[in-house]
Amino acid sequence: MNAIVKHSEERLMKVLLAPVISEKATFVAEKNEQVVFRVLPDATKPEIKAAVEMLFKVEVKSVQVANRMGKSKRTVRGVGRRNNSRHAFVCLKPGQEINFVEEAK
Repeated sequence: MNAIVKHSEERLMKVLLAPVISEKATFVAEKNEQVVFRVLPDATKPEIKAAVEMLFKVEVKSVQVANRMGKSKRTVRGVGRRNNSRHAFVCLKPGQEINFVEEAK
């Protein structure tokens, strides 16, 4: 069953916010052939899978999602809090690759 048919194309364009570029994300990408994205807080696994397949023309094997709570931070004005975020770890099928440098051109 094709996942792209079930979701509206407009919604899929908004699901992925940005790729996560960090030391941990790079390590995960090299070891497990996964790519890490920041996604909308209400995004579901099937939506994330369909969005990655539609935008990057790759085949997705699985999706894991992690909800990250925002840190509490102290400032001169008192205690504040950073925003919560949701990260999606997208596992690609063997032989598939997303190259962000070529996609940006």
